[in-house]
Order: sequence, then C-alpha cells, then structure tokens
Amino acid sequence: MILTRNLEMTGTYLNYLWVALVVIVVFCLLIWWGWRNRKRRQSGVPAPADVPADLLEAEPEAAAEGMVIGTVSAEDYLERIAVHELGLRTTGRIEVHSQGAAVFRAGTRNFLISTTALTYVRTDRGVVGKFVEKDGAIILGWNLGDAEVETAFRPRRADEGQALLQALTRKTEGETTE
Repeated sequence: MILTRNLEMTGTYLNYLWVALVVIVVFCLLIWWGWRNRKRRQSGVPAPADVPADLLEAEPEAAAEGMVIGTVSAEDYLERIAVHELGLRTTGRIEVHSQGAAVFRAGTRNFLISTTALTYVRTDRGVVGKFVEKDGAIILGWNLGDAEVETAFRPRRADEGQALLQALTRKTEGETTE
C-alpha cells in the first residue's frame, strides 16, 4: 500500500516537472522570437565602424574599464539596439583617442564612435537592464547613420570614470547635457 502511494506521488510530481519544463521552454522561445523580430525591425541601422588597427597600440587620452551596459535608442531608453550586438551587456573598456571613443567589449565586436558622430556625453542612473546610483553611468549620445543612439558605460573605478567623462566632454566641445 505504501509503495503504491509513493509511486502515485512520484508520477504526480513528474507531471508537475514536465509542465514546468514546457512552460520554461515556451517562455524561452517567446524571448528568442521577440529578440529576432526586434533585429528584423532594426535591420536598417548600419553597423558601427570598427576600431582602426593603429588605435590598438596607441596611448589613449583617457580610458576606463567597467561594464558596457548597451546601446539604446536616444528617444527611448528602454529600446535596445539589437542589431550588430550593440544591445548586449558585456564587460569592457572605453578609450578616448583623437579619432573618437573606442569601445572594447568582451566576447563581441569592438567599435569606434567617431568624434564627428559623438553628439553629447552625460551621466545618468543607467538604461534598460542596468540602473545604478545617481550619475553612476556615463551615457554617450551619438549618431549611427540616421539613428540617434546612446551607449551606456558603468566605470569600475570612479577616478577613471571622471577622467573619461572629462575627455569625452572635450570631444563634444562642451555640449554636455544634464
């Protein structure tokens, strides 16, 4: 009798397990489908410029390591740019050079925000997916083709972040927005 009851309970729990697994798989498929559709909608956004080889060995004006939070639409900080892996959150480094800001990201493509494309720099609490203390994230506003986008960066050390912010502000000729 006890053995029969235990087998019935095991079957019941296995049914719950299968239902939970199906629900998880459905949610994962919906997330994948939404990201794929977002990439399809943003297919007209051009790829950013690659970091030139001469910048890899050049001494930067300022640099900071931390987290590249991602790139979003300037009009809507909740709208990630999914194409070209710009919306991915990774660890990375930003270096300021005479040509612009070189964004180095772990595990994905590096890119350059040219000085002509860089429109403003400011600090904020963050963007989609990562919110920090007041003025904890550096936001770089720039033009990617016809799209106005913002790339958010969270420096690991505050002193590096301040030096990076000052160098970027000089690049935008003082057009910092608060």
